[in-house]
Amino acid sequence: MTLIKSISGIRGTIGGQPGDGLSPLDIVRFTTAYGIWVKNRNKNKKCKVVVGRDARISGEMVNNIVTGSLQGIGIDVVNIGLATTPTTELAVVNEKADGGIILTASHNPRQWNALKLLNEKGEFLTADDGKEVLSIAEKEDFNYADIDDIGRLTENDTYSGFHIQHVLGLELVDVDAIKKVNFTVAIDCVNSVGGIVLPPLLKALGVKEVIELYTEPNGDFPHNPEPLPENLTEISKLIKERKADVGFVVDPDVDRLAIVNEDGSMFGEEYTLVAVADYILSHKPGNTVSNLSSTRALSDITIQHGGKYYSAAVGEVNVVSKMKEVDAVIGGEGNGGVIYPESHYGRDALTGIGLFLTHLAKSGLKCSELRAKYPDYHISKNKIQLTPDIDVDNILLKIKEKYSKEKITDIDGVKIDFPDSWVQLRKSNTEPIIRIYAEAKTAELADELAGIIIKDIKELME
Repeated sequence: MTLIKSISGIRGTIGGQPGDGLSPLDIVRFTTAYGIWVKNRNKNKKCKVVVGRDARISGEMVNNIVTGSLQGIGIDVVNIGLATTPTTELAVVNEKADGGIILTASHNPRQWNALKLLNEKGEFLTADDGKEVLSIAEKEDFNYADIDDIGRLTENDTYSGFHIQHVLGLELVDVDAIKKVNFTVAIDCVNSVGGIVLPPLLKALGVKEVIELYTEPNGDFPHNPEPLPENLTEISKLIKERKADVGFVVDPDVDRLAIVNEDGSMFGEEYTLVAVADYILSHKPGNTVSNLSSTRALSDITIQHGGKYYSAAVGEVNVVSKMKEVDAVIGGEGNGGVIYPESHYGRDALTGIGLFLTHLAKSGLKCSELRAKYPDYHISKNKIQLTPDIDVDNILLKIKEKYSKEKITDIDGVKIDFPDSWVQLRKSNTEPIIRIYAEAKTAELADELAGIIIKDIKELME
C-alpha cells in the first residue's frame, strides 16, 4: 500500500492500514485539514467547497467520505459528480466557492485515488498553503460542527455542459471553420469522465463523425491510462481503419491531451502545447511558459512569433505562477497540458481540443503535415534508483561544477542547455529516484546525451 502526502494533495492506493494507504480514516483526516484551512482563510463566513471526481471504481466511496467530512466541519458542499479536473476548476469560480477538491489520481492505475486541492480561484494550492494543510492534518486539532452548523449538500450535474459552452465561447475557437472541414475524429477516453464530455464537445464544435473508444465511465481502465505512445496502439489502428482525420486521447481526469495523426502516427504529447501555442501566437503575440522538462520547440515557436519564452519548475502551480508573472498568453506542460489564460489557469484538454481543431481546420493541412511544420526534437526519459546514503544535492552540485561553462538553470534540479540540446536532472518528489531527461534533434543523440550524464552521476555515486 502507498500513501503520498505532498503540497499538491494526497494520493495513494485504496485500502490497507490507516497511514499506509488511502484508507477512509486518511480521507477524513486530510479532508478535515483542508476544510479547516478553508475556514481559517474565511473567518466569520459560511464556506462553500466544490467536489468533483473522475470515474474510478473507488470514486463513489471516496466522494461520500469527502462530502460528509466537509459537512461535518460546517462547510456547504456543491457535489458536481463525475467531472473533469478543469470542469471542477471552472465550477469553483462559477459557484463563487471558497475552494474545491478533485477526486482523481490522474494517470495512475485503477487502484489509486487522490484528493487534489484547489483554492477559491479554482487553482492548485501554493507550496506554502499545501504545507499548512499538511501541518493541520499532522496536529489533528479538529473541531467539528454542532448539529445546527453542519454544512448543506447540493447536487449539480450540469457543469460538463457548462464547460462545453465555455469552450465554444472562447474567441479563438471557430466552430464555423471546424464545421466546413467535416472532420472525422477518433477518441480514447480510457473509460473515465472524458467519455461523458468529449463526444458532446466534439459534436458541438461541428465535428461530422466521432469514433468512440472506451467512453463508458466505469473506471475499468482497458489499458495503462497514461496517454503515452506505447498505450495508444488501439486508437492508432482504429484511425487508419476508419480513415479518421485526427485522434484525441485523454487521461482519466482530462487535463492532458495527446493527439494521433491521420496515419496512426503520434503527433507527440510534447507537441500538443506547441501546436496550440503556434495558433494562439499567430493571433495574439506574447510570452509563453512551460516547465523545464518540456520541449525546446515551444521556445523556437515563441521566438518566431516575436515573443519571449520562460521556463518554470515542474508542477502546474509553478507554471501558472510564472505565467502570471510574465503575462503569458499561453503556457503549460509537455505532457499534453495546455493552460490558456483566456479560459482559466489550469490544464484543460477540452480547451486544447477546441483550439487545436480550429488550428487544424484553418491550416488546410493533414494532421501529420501540421506536425511536420514544427522543429523536430526528441526527448529521452531516464531514471536512476537512489539509496538512503546517496547525497543527491552534492551530486547535483558536482554536475553543475563540471558543466559550468554551459547555460545552467537550477530552479528545479539542474538543467544544462547546450546549443542544440539540453539535459535536466531532478530528484523525484514521489519516488526515490533521480530523473534524467535529455532532448536533442534525434532520438539517438538524446539517448547519447542522457547516457553521458548517467555515467557522470554513477561515477559520483561511487
